[in-house]
Amino acid sequence: MRSAQRTGALRTLAVALTTAGATALVPAQATAAASEAPAAATEVTISPVDLDGPAISAVKVTVKNAGSQRLRSLRVAFAGPTGWAVQPAVQTVGGSLATGRSADATFRIQVPERRAGFALRTFTATATYQGGDGRGAATGTRTERSGSPQASLAAAYNNVAITDESATGPGDYDGEGNSFSAQKLAAAGLPRGAAVEALGAELAWPDVAAGTKDNVASSGQAVRLSGKGSKLVFLGSGVTSGATGNATAYYTDGTASTGTFGFPNWSFDPADAHGATLVKSTDGRNRPDGYGNATVQYRVFAHSIPLDPAKTVDFVVLPSNANIHIFDMATAP
Repeated sequence: MRSAQRTGALRTLAVALTTAGATALVPAQATAAASEAPAAATEVTISPVDLDGPAISAVKVTVKNAGSQRLRSLRVAFAGPTGWAVQPAVQTVGGSLATGRSADATFRIQVPERRAGFALRTFTATATYQGGDGRGAATGTRTERSGSPQASLAAAYNNVAITDESATGPGDYDGEGNSFSAQKLAAAGLPRGAAVEALGAELAWPDVAAGTKDNVASSGQAVRLSGKGSKLVFLGSGVTSGATGNATAYYTDGTASTGTFGFPNWSFDPADAHGATLVKSTDGRNRPDGYGNATVQYRVFAHSIPLDPAKTVDFVVLPSNANIHIFDMATAP
């Protein structure tokens, strides 16, 4: 009798923890959890969106009842990027859906004129209902690309971090005209084009002449990168103490992983600030009036975000924080 009561209590707990979008089971015993299979969730899908604006595009949202009960009182809301008008914002779908049946709701969205460069546009549809899987709500998203990512990190270089001590003028790593000394970097083991091993990744120091663009001041650029691994490693350093942000790796199957990382300021911050790893330190820096600050260390770091090791990276969207400067990036086991 007590065994039957215990099993009933576990089932009651599973129902109580059911929420919109996910079901959490917290069993008292692992053997009980094995017999409880999570219910299938209501499916919400969004049709491809025509981004060739300016135009009014029709978008179809499909809701499929994957639950064990009839789904009723269905309402579907749809939204695009900020500022894109949608009509209607919400639709009510009459009748009810038997298990396995689907219903469509069509929306019209105002698509603006295409802009040059790469962009990701995210569309979201939310269904609310009664019955079905018993969760009350389900959400679907679709991300469309416009334009192409830059071919490589080198193609995205937009800043001069390294100058020769005899010609410091082109440098402006920190917004104040300062830069790394090419001579001091070489002495520390970072000559032009040097191989760099950090956090399990095989990276490379920029193979460009001193005084030319050699790094990316990160501002949300999309950059091609092909590879597989458990993490994506970045080589760089920060300007100011606020050099942190989110980077997103998009896989060839259309899915993505997002992670947060940061670099310490190239000088003065603790070497492990934001969880970074020190790679190299150099003596002094180049200033607009020549080499100086010889007793101060100016540094390069590595940091990483996690990846799905079963998937192949297609491109990476860098953080939207220009205080983060990146010299290279690569996947690592």
